[in-house]
Formats: sequence, structure tokens, C-alpha cells
Amino acid sequence: MPSFSWAQIVRLGLVQTALGAVVVLMTSTINRVMVVELALPAVVPGGLVALHYAVQVLRPRWGYGSDVGGRRTPWIVGGMAALALGGFGAAVATALTEIDRTAGLALAVLSFLTVGIGAGAAGTSLLVLLATGVDERRRGAAATIVWVMMIAGFAVTAPLAGHFLDPFSGLRLVAVSGCVSAIAFAVALLAVLGVEPARAADAAGTGREVKPPFLTVLARVWAEPASRRFTIFIFVAMLAYSAQELILEPFAGLVFAMTPGVTTKLAGLQHGGVLAGMLLVAGLTMGIGGPRLGSLKLWTAVGCAGSGVALVGIAGGGLIGPDFPLRVLVFALGLFNGIFAVAAIGSMMGLAGAGGEAERGTRMGVWGAAQGVAFGAGGFLGTVAVDLARLVAPAPVHAYAAVFTGEALLFVLATIIALRIEHAGATRIRRARRPAPLRFEPRFER
Repeated sequence: MPSFSWAQIVRLGLVQTALGAVVVLMTSTINRVMVVELALPAVVPGGLVALHYAVQVLRPRWGYGSDVGGRRTPWIVGGMAALALGGFGAAVATALTEIDRTAGLALAVLSFLTVGIGAGAAGTSLLVLLATGVDERRRGAAATIVWVMMIAGFAVTAPLAGHFLDPFSGLRLVAVSGCVSAIAFAVALLAVLGVEPARAADAAGTGREVKPPFLTVLARVWAEPASRRFTIFIFVAMLAYSAQELILEPFAGLVFAMTPGVTTKLAGLQHGGVLAGMLLVAGLTMGIGGPRLGSLKLWTAVGCAGSGVALVGIAGGGLIGPDFPLRVLVFALGLFNGIFAVAAIGSMMGLAGAGGEAERGTRMGVWGAAQGVAFGAGGFLGTVAVDLARLVAPAPVHAYAAVFTGEALLFVLATIIALRIEHAGATRIRRARRPAPLRFEPRFER
């Protein structure tokens, strides 16, 4: 398969922009409407968002489906169609809840499940397509592009949707969501059509008669030490990454007496650090830093270790008091989060081809499932850990310090695992046709 040009990589990034545009209405606008306008318990939208993450445990099956078909484009288009339909259905369900709570919540459950299915199917196949068509030296930059373009979907959609939602009504919510979903699907469709070479289907078709069953392929992928180790790394790292998301702003408010406006700016500072870390890795892995500084393995480990150090600093800063430079540590946390996230995705693209083209989707699905489940569980477990710690801690600052330290230890564990993972490029891995475990040992790291 010929290598994608930068224009094609950006086009595929538009799929992530469209995905982010639909998802942001689910996690922010609809979440707020359910809690504020409809006076539902916060656990209701929280549970629905968790449900959308939980269903992504099926990503390996969707990835296998694209392996069997030999093409990724239909799965991306179909996933985006399901995502758009689910996003619109969630808005309809929210408006319906105002009239009939039971019917509205039933439709909401179905819609959030559909969103999770769509995001998982489209996202998995998109990453597989990128893994297949992006050169090794461009993977860090490609990961940065698609991630930043997803954030752009958040950033553009939220304020525009907010503008058209005032004055608020259920009908307006349905109309705005319908427009966002329709536009997002159209953008994704135009972005992906024609990018995947047609000959990929022909190549896949020649071996279609020997395709093993899904469970056989899944067992084979999981049995490989390199694949299993990378799956565990993704789960541990994303658990640590997401566990601090819902507790950092409350910590700043309770311990440093910051107002809601100031803590919102603090979150923006953290996201700015994430973007800076992504751009740093993108530049260095493009060859600016040379072979050593361009190593995805190096930056994955540095990102995890740096995130752990930043969390320990934040934990200690609360004990020091208001004079502590919290903003500096929050920016550093975002910086190292961005470094490890992009480096890990770049490594994921390279390792996806370890078993050949016939298993790319299944491998990416396994890792995507680990990421989705960890991300969904991390936010919930972080808040539960704080609540439990506050029951025994003498003051809130001690409870938060304990939880941040626990998250730092998870990042330390992720660093240790990252140093044992093979991060060689797809071109080198591809020569090892069948998965003899020794082929994945660090002796390829030269």
C-alpha cells in the first residue's frame, strides 16, 4: 500500500474532527441539560457516558470484521453513521425525558450504546487505515494531527452549539444536534472516500478463504507476549491518565480556594500543555531529534514518568499551601500527558502490523478496547477514591494527595512496562512473519 501524503493524513484527521463534534454534545451539553434543566441525578448522565465507554470492549470484533472484509472505509462510514444517529437520538431522548421520563431514559440508553458502537467501529478502523498507510517516521506527527483535529471538533462545536441553543428548549436541542450530526457525517464521508486504495480489497480477497474464526484470531493476538504487554500498558497508562480528570479542578477549588472561572482556566492550561507535548513529539519523531530523540519508545516512557513526577508535585503542593506554583505543575502534567499519548498511539500504529495485514484490525481493536474501558473506569474510580480517602483523611488536602500519589504510582508502573515494549517500526516488524515471541524482544532496539 502506498504511503499517505500529508493531505490524505489531514483528510483522515477530519473524521476525528467529526467524531469529536458529535461526542462533545453528549459529554457536555446533554450532560448539563440532564442535571440542570431536567434536575436528574448526576449519576444518570455519568452512567450513560460510562455505558458508551463500556460497549467499546467490542472493538476487537469490529476490527476483525474489517480484517475479514479487507477494507476499512465501509467500517469508518458505517461507524460514523451509527455515531451520528446515536448523537441525534440522545438529543431526542433528552427532550422526551421532559415529557415522559421512562421513555426518554430508555431511548437515551439505546442512543448512548449506539454512540459507543459507532465511535468504536469508526475509530478502530481509522487507526488501522492510518497504521497501514503512514510511514514509520511520520507516525508521531500523524498521531498528533488526528488527536489535535479531534480536539478541534470539541473546540469548534461547543461554542457554536451553545450560541444556537439560547434561548434553550428541547426542540432547539434536537434541531442543533440534528444539524451537528448531519454535518459531521457528511464531513467524515467526504474525508474518507477515495483515500483507501482499491487494491487493498483485492489483496485481502486472495486470502479470504483461509480466514480463521474471530475467537481464534483474538486468542492468537492475546497469546503473543508483545501484544499482551502492550495491551496491559495501554490499560494502566490510560487508567492513570483519566483518573485525574474529574478531580483536579475540585482539588484546586477546595485546597487552593480557586473560583470556578479560575479552575476552568487551569484546565485550559493543562490542555495547552497537552498540545505542546504532542507537537514536541511530532517534531522530534519526524527526524529533527535524530534516531535517539526520535524514538517513540523513549518518549512513551518519558511521558509516563514525567506525568508521575508532576502528580507527586501536585500532591505535595497541596500540603505546602497557596504559595505553591500549582499552574506550573498542571502545565507540566499536561505536557507529559501529551508526550506519552502521542508516542503511544504512534507505537500502536507500528505494532498493529506485527501479525500481517490480516490481523491489524483485531490488534487495534484489542488496544482500543483497553483504552476505552480504562478511560471510562478511570474517571469514575478517581472520584470514588477521593470520596473514600476523605472518610479517613484528616483534611481534604490529605485525601487528594493520597489519590494523586496513587495515580503517580500507576504511571511509574506504566513506565516500567513501556520500557519492555517493542516499538520498532512496521517495516521491521513485518519481516517477522509469524509471532515467535523472541522476534519481539528488545534485541531489535538498536
